[in-house]
Amino acid sequence: MIPDYISLPGSPWPLLPPGIHDSTLTEVYERYAINQARLHLFEGLLKGLDNLFQSGCPQVFLDGSYVTAKLIPNDYEICWDIEDVDPDLLDPVFFDFNDGRANQKKKFLGEYFPAMLIEGVSGKPFLDFFQTDRDTGKKKGIVRLTNHLKKGGFI
Repeated sequence: MIPDYISLPGSPWPLLPPGIHDSTLTEVYERYAINQARLHLFEGLLKGLDNLFQSGCPQVFLDGSYVTAKLIPNDYEICWDIEDVDPDLLDPVFFDFNDGRANQKKKFLGEYFPAMLIEGVSGKPFLDFFQTDRDTGKKKGIVRLTNHLKKGGFI
């Protein structure tokens, strides 16, 4: 379940409390696809998740201003678990980090990082990096989506 937002002094908008919050795609849709801009991002997210989940990815972690109270986020960020992923089924764009990940953004409207990849400035794996607010340096929450296809479901 996605919890209510909290305010952190110094953060430009309310965000999720610290932790990894389990959710479903339906819950993400109901919580975050609340206007045309957010719905458009959600549609891109679905395309990216479809390929990741069809490739065997067991779980992803959703981050960025998309999971905050910012009314019009620019994009979203995902870090994804590489375990069980069949690279032959995975779109090569997931490994394209050129030009600020422009091809990922063009195709899926967001950015995708392998969860254990190290973020260059902080030296932390992206899974840890995603749980730090960039404006305050304090802990914040992210959303985990598990591969619904592995459970025999759709959403």
